[in-house]
Amino acid sequence: QVQLVESGGGLVQPGGSLRLSCVASGSIFSISTMGWYRQSPGKQREFVATITSVGTTNYADSVQGRFTISRDNAKKTVYLQMSSLKPEDTAVYYCNAEVRMYFGGAYSPRWGQGTQVTVSS
Repeated sequence: QVQLVESGGGLVQPGGSLRLSCVASGSIFSISTMGWYRQSPGKQREFVATITSVGTTNYADSVQGRFTISRDNAKKTVYLQMSSLKPEDTAVYYCNAEVRMYFGGAYSPRWGQGTQVTVSS
């Protein structure tokens, strides 16, 4: 009923840049906070960045100043511009959105399937 589809991952050299996108579709009345999380092998999924519907952003300390989150509400899309990438940024990146499916309904979290980002020379 609600789908989040990420794109833009890939292989990049240290110091390089990538831009991730995530489009939400399906039975959506409104979306509040959207965000990005990541998971490396053997580690728990961790917070990267979030953005509210009015544009308030929050970043993990590890990406502050290097990553920029943005969104296009009309397109139900959230972006993650990643610069000065480091090998430790290598992970599967997941999109998250708090979605309300109908007027008066509760917001519930939805996740994308993930996109691999590999930073290596």
